[in-house]
Amino acid sequence: MVKIYTTPTCQYCLMAKEFFKANKVNYEEYNVAVDEKAREEMIAKSHQMGVPVIDIEGEIIVGFNRPEIKRALGL
Repeated sequence: MVKIYTTPTCQYCLMAKEFFKANKVNYEEYNVAVDEKAREEMIAKSHQMGVPVIDIEGEIIVGFNRPEIKRALGL
C-alpha cells in the first residue's frame, strides 16, 4: 500500500500524485494540514515536518525523489 502525506499548497506533493496517476499507482492521501492524527503519524515515521512524506509498503521517502519512488515501487 502507498500512503502520501501532503498539504494543499505543496507543489512537490502535486508532482508526486501526478507521478502516481501516470504510473497507475493506487495511493491513499492524508492532508496533514487538517488531519492531526495523520500529521502525528507522518512525524513518527519520518521524524520530519516537511511534505510530501511517502510510505511505500513501510519504506519512507521524504520529498518527491522520483528515482527512489520508482525503485521502491519496482518501476
